[in-house]
Amino acid sequence: MIGYVTLGTNDLQKNAAFYDALAAEMGVKRMMDFDSFIAWGKPGGAAGVALTKPFDGEAATVGNGVMVALQAKDKDQVNKLHEIALSHGGTCEGKPGPRGDSFYAAYFRDPDGNKLNAFVMEMPESA
Repeated sequence: MIGYVTLGTNDLQKNAAFYDALAAEMGVKRMMDFDSFIAWGKPGGAAGVALTKPFDGEAATVGNGVMVALQAKDKDQVNKLHEIALSHGGTCEGKPGPRGDSFYAAYFRDPDGNKLNAFVMEMPESA
């Protein structure tokens, strides 16, 4: 079970606003807040997301092929999270829409370039 995912940042306070806005839409808040590390989520809840300045003091870089997926409650929330991301300095990596029969997602990057998506999986109606 994943407890949380940590992403590197070069400007913790600036990028915290991006994640504060996404977390608010998803009904969670900061659960840890330090000078070099902030985590959002709910203790005992679903996996959280954290930002940190790299421990080695080097610049944070984006991992090629790395993505954090945020589970939304419905398609409307997927759309809203994408909108929030773009209005808080994020960039679009794929507009909200269906991907296959039961997967609806939107893809975006945070201001540091980390790739995220918001998604919902819906089980097809039984015949």
